[in-house]
Amino acid sequence: MSLPESVFDYEARLAACARGEQSALRDLYLQEGPRLLGVARRLVRDTALAEDIVHEAFIKIWNGAAGFDPARGSARGWMFSVTRHLALNLLRDQGRETPFSEDHEVPTHDDDAFDAHSHSARIHRCLEQLDAQRRRCILHAYVDGYSHAQISARLDTPLGTVKAWIKRSLNALRECMG
Repeated sequence: MSLPESVFDYEARLAACARGEQSALRDLYLQEGPRLLGVARRLVRDTALAEDIVHEAFIKIWNGAAGFDPARGSARGWMFSVTRHLALNLLRDQGRETPFSEDHEVPTHDDDAFDAHSHSARIHRCLEQLDAQRRRCILHAYVDGYSHAQISARLDTPLGTVKAWIKRSLNALRECMG
């Protein structure tokens, strides 16, 4: 049973999660769990895997709630982003586990899943072109959900440098993906 989005305060629930209030995580799960499961299922095409992804997403949401920055986007969008990244990472990792050779028949994919996998592989190739420190900044920001200040502290690097690296790296990724 979920509340209308206009009534449900995602940011307040994430702030409560950051304070360690488990009831806030339960509220987020009840509100968005079914929709997040739908996103994951649509990407990985497997209900059991999708359930695992949503479980892992809520662990990341719980652990990363303190790093959520409302200035960078909506709380609800952040939750969907966490889930989507986990699903795409799983698809990418599965692609690594099954080497492709000319002797094997190409499996048929649903267009959405295939496009997501193809897009994920392209992003991965573009990320590999970045300097290791800059790649770490991007991953901390967009996969782990850390704020610039948290990344700065984790990498023991000045905040201005982290912000510049992220900005330049995003521009490089856009160009590479273009």
